[in-house]
Amino acid sequence: MTVTLNGERREIPDDLTIAALVDHLGMAPSRVAIERNREIVSRARWKEVAVQADDTFEIVHLVGGG
Repeated sequence: MTVTLNGERREIPDDLTIAALVDHLGMAPSRVAIERNREIVSRARWKEVAVQADDTFEIVHLVGGG
């Protein structure tokens, strides 16, 4: 299916949850924040929210340091 990730159209496997999408992208779940269709999705809901075709995601990778 096709979704938009940080402004770029991407093909991803069907039937993913947000948690599975984060894993598919190789990101550390504890280091990202996710907005789906202009709404922030709490990490507690990632395993229950299904990714739909044409969803738009903004994924922010948190970086520590100073």
